[in-house]
Amino acid sequence: MEKVVKIKRCAAVVKGGRRFSFAAMVVVGNGKGKVGWGYGKANEVPPSVEKAVKEGMRSQVEIPMDESTIPHQVIGEFGAARVVLVPAGPGTGVIAGAAVRAVCEAAGIHDILTKSFGSNNPVSLVKATIAGLQQLRPKHEVERLRGVNLS
Repeated sequence: MEKVVKIKRCAAVVKGGRRFSFAAMVVVGNGKGKVGWGYGKANEVPPSVEKAVKEGMRSQVEIPMDESTIPHQVIGEFGAARVVLVPAGPGTGVIAGAAVRAVCEAAGIHDILTKSFGSNNPVSLVKATIAGLQQLRPKHEVERLRGVNLS
């Protein structure tokens, strides 16, 4: 599953006028706990999206999930962007803005509450969301690391 988050157009002024190039930000996931992002640049939109998808496939990371949500609350940060991810009960849905929603849906998270603070740049928000999801630890791993039983 791939989702185009943002397409940026860049103009270079040349002798005959303006030459445009495009940059695409794409989120790629398998819907079962794997998600990655890619950024591709080209002179046309389709090749830039293609490049971004290729990079996104390579950058996929595994996300621990608790059925249809995340195991615990977490804050992801990247640059000036901060994203708070809160687990939600079944049937809540994905409560998120466009960039964060793309990451959550691609990862296969169906119930989550999110709030973004600071920067509203989609590129920074996607990176902050993935950084937050990478901090997650499943319950059994926390129990093993601490040597206690959480019930």
